[in-house]
Order: sequence, then C-alpha cells, then structure tokens
Amino acid sequence: MAVCARLCGVGPSRGCRRRQQRRDPAETAAADSEPDTDLEEERIEAGAAELGSECSGRSSSPSPPPRCSLLELPPELLVEIFASLPGTDLPSLAQVCTKFCRILHNDTIWRRRCREEYGVCENLRKLEITGVSCRDVYAKRINPRVKSGRFMKILPDYEHMEYRDVYTCLLHRYRHILGLWQPDIGPYGGLLNVVVDGLFIIGWMYLPPHDPHVDDPMRFKPLFRIHLMERKSATVECMYGHRGPHNGHIQIVKKDEFSTKCNQTEHHRMSGGRQEEFRTWLREEWGRTLEDIFHEHMQELILMKFIYTSQYDNCLTYRRIYLPPSHPDDLIRPGLFKGTYGSHGLEIVMLSFHGKHARVTKITGDPNIPAGQQTVEIDLMHRIQLPNVENLCNFNELSRIVLEAQEQVRQEEQQQEGRTEDGEGSGPPTEVREPGNEGAASLKEEPVQFVLPVGVSSRNENYPRTCRMCFYGTGLIAGHGFTSPERTPGVFILFDEDRFGFIWLELKSFSLYSRVQATFRNADAPSPQAFEEMLKNIQSLTS
Repeated sequence: MAVCARLCGVGPSRGCRRRQQRRDPAETAAADSEPDTDLEEERIEAGAAELGSECSGRSSSPSPPPRCSLLELPPELLVEIFASLPGTDLPSLAQVCTKFCRILHNDTIWRRRCREEYGVCENLRKLEITGVSCRDVYAKRINPRVKSGRFMKILPDYEHMEYRDVYTCLLHRYRHILGLWQPDIGPYGGLLNVVVDGLFIIGWMYLPPHDPHVDDPMRFKPLFRIHLMERKSATVECMYGHRGPHNGHIQIVKKDEFSTKCNQTEHHRMSGGRQEEFRTWLREEWGRTLEDIFHEHMQELILMKFIYTSQYDNCLTYRRIYLPPSHPDDLIRPGLFKGTYGSHGLEIVMLSFHGKHARVTKITGDPNIPAGQQTVEIDLMHRIQLPNVENLCNFNELSRIVLEAQEQVRQEEQQQEGRTEDGEGSGPPTEVREPGNEGAASLKEEPVQFVLPVGVSSRNENYPRTCRMCFYGTGLIAGHGFTSPERTPGVFILFDEDRFGFIWLELKSFSLYSRVQATFRNADAPSPQAFEEMLKNIQSLTS
C-alpha cells in the first residue's frame, strides 16, 4: 500500500481502499501486522530501483525528494525573495524569527521596494561621493533660485542614511498624499501634483501657460517638499516665496483630504512690500506687467485674484481628484486640457465621457464660473453638420442650425418625460438628422474646413482650420459671484485627438482647448463610481 501511495503521489489507490473496506476487523489487524507489499508491488519497486541505478550509477533505490525549509535557504536567496514582497509585508516577516529580522536589515531589499513601489532611482551612496549629484538633485527639484554656495548647507546627510529609513519614514508614511489634488482657493481652485521626485516628496502646483498660448506646455512651481534631514525624521518645508525653503507642516485631515501650513510666513514677504509682491506675481502668473494690460476690466480681475489668493499663502486645504476613466468607444481620450476663457485667461479643465454625453469640468475657475463647475456639456447623440465655409462665416446661419438642434433636443426630452410618466420606459435613442443633411448623426469622420463666423471673438486666432466633427452642446454662463447661472446653446468642435473648441452662441465667443501633455501617477480612480462621486464633491463645494 505504501508503494501505491508513492507511485500515485496522493495516497492509496481505489482498489487498495476497496480491499480495506471488504476486510473484517480480524483481517485488518492481521494485514496491519504484515508488510504493506505484495508480489506485484515488489516487482514494480524492484524495476524502478534497477532503472534508477542505471540512470544515476550511484544509488540502487529511489530516494524521496528532500524537504527544504525556508530557513535552510542561503541568505542571498532569501534577500531576493524578500525584495520581491510588498514593503508593507516586511515588518510582519521580521517578527517570524531572528534570522529573517537580520536579513531584512539588508538595504538591497528596501532599495528595490523604493524603486518598484515609488520610482526612486537615486543611489544614496553616490550622492555623498559626487558633489555634482547633490547639486543636480537640489537645483532640479528643490529651489533653482538658491545660489550654489548654499547647497551643502541645505542638503541632508545621506552618508548615514539607509533605504529602509527612506521607505518607512518618508515614502510609506506620506503615501496617502501622492497624486492629484485641487486646492480650496475659493472660485479659483488649482491643480497640485504630489510626486516622489528623487529622494523627496514634492507638491508641484501646475499652472497653465501664459494667455493666449494654449498650445504651450504647462508651467509648475513647488509649494512644499518633504525629505529626510536625518534618520527616522522627515522634514516638511514650505517652498512659497522667494527666500528659499522654510519650516512647514502637513496634516492629513481625513481620507482624500490634507492641509499644509507655513510656520514662517515672513519668508513670503518681499522687501518692496505688497506692490513689489503684486508685480512679481503678475509676471509669473500672466507673463506681463500691469502697464501691458490696457483692458480696465481685465486689470480689475487680475488685482482681485491677487488679493484673494494672497490670503491662502500660509494655509491651504487640498481635496483629491482623479483622472477620468477611458473606454475604447470614447470620442477622444479623456483627460486634462487647457482652455481660453476671455478676460479670465487660460484655465485647466477635465474632459470626461458619460454614455451619451461628455462633460467639461473646471479644475481652475474664476469669479463667474468657479472651479468644480461643469462649464460645457456635449450631447453626443446630436451631431451638427456645419455648412460650407462661405455660409459658416455668416453667424446667423450657424445660429439657425444650433437653435434647431436645441429645439429638437427639447422635444425629445418632453417625449421622454411623457413615456416615463406613462411607464413605457425610455425606448431607443432618436437619431438626429439636420434638415437636408442625411446621415449627419453618424459618427463617420469626414474632416471639413472650419472658420469662425464673423463677429465671434477668440483669444487665440491660431486655431485649426479643419475639424473632424461637431456636436450640439450647452455652456454654463453666470454673473460675477456665480449669480444667475444658466446653460446656453453652443457648438462643440472636435479638431483632433488633442484639441477641441466650443462656440458660445449667446456670448459670440470661442474657446480653444489643448490637451495637457503630462503623465500623472497615482491619479487613476479606483472605480467609475469613485470618479462620479469625486465630480459631485468638487461641484458641491462651489455651488
């Protein structure tokens, strides 16, 4: 029976069990006292032993495979195994035995966890050997304004630091603030990206390019940094102002929300007083001086923004935002875009798709339409076919087409409400066809020439002259302070994968949007429901 178990690998065969079941207790006791073999089993075992002897030449009978404990593995193999485990599991592993605890002090394990989980590629041992690496790390990631003579006074002492300290005291401790955030700055909002950059965690504030250059790359400046000045101690420093890093504080308020506080606000002040601070802010924010701005209303908006945002230079609260999920049938890839908004300059928006509709949500805002509000909604079921270029130049012709689409949408909504009240359900979607333009609702891409109608203003005249398709949409307009908000009809124009536009019919204005060309880590929503909930939260804060 034992041979049967060894040959099968799982235990006695069915025939062996049946023989056991047919025996009475006396036979079973007698069988237990006899060797558990028979002639056939002995012949099979002898044949296997002879075959093994011919193959190995060293043994006359097969031996069972050796059973090796994890404790018996060589240390270098255990290091490789432990380095492949998540860093959060290693403290529990260290409590198993003294040997595991000793091996987990190997810095190779923690260096690999820092690299694979947080993207840390710097070598601690090279940083204190070559001073150039220290300068590069500081100049690139920390504060380019500080002169080189102060480098070694500010940089941490990496000579006595270990990757285990970097992982446990810096990366793991502050992992919850990594990703995209929207600061609570009243109607203005913002976009903060907290990343692991080298051996630091840095909060970069992303700023749109200077108006009206919507295709230019994003600008960014550091607001705070976290790093290890010594073992077991992470230091938070505020980067606001022009006098170098200074003492700050970070508090994780609750899930998906944290706040920063500056403990030395005197570093934010300039010797020339508020006037110098305003002119410096104006050059950084708008790329120009006040004398270059001739529009009086625009001057008032700029001064109002400076006064309002200056109140938040010592304490800010941030709420997490997610990038929109994408689907293969989306019109274009969703994501972040920069858009022109008249006298308010360039603002950051988020394009997302929701079944039959697409939404453009403000990440940064203004006193009229604050951050978090849905600035544009596109009806993907109502495609508009633009007239030829000659007729498109006539604003009245474009207005007629859009208003006809608006009326058709209104009638369909009334029919939908009637079917719902009668309990008939929603029914299939209605295909929209513009009069005289059969097949205008299909999604077949036929690039056509595009030009803005006469009388429609645009901050950027360098817009594309061909478009792929157009849809009926509505834009949100309101008075100062988000008073009397209402949705007005307009046209969504898709130019290419990275650019789209919107014509505000009532305002006779055109907004051009260009994709933010940046890669963001830790910014994906855990689920579509979490993304929808995030949109509702940021909208409710400014409603």
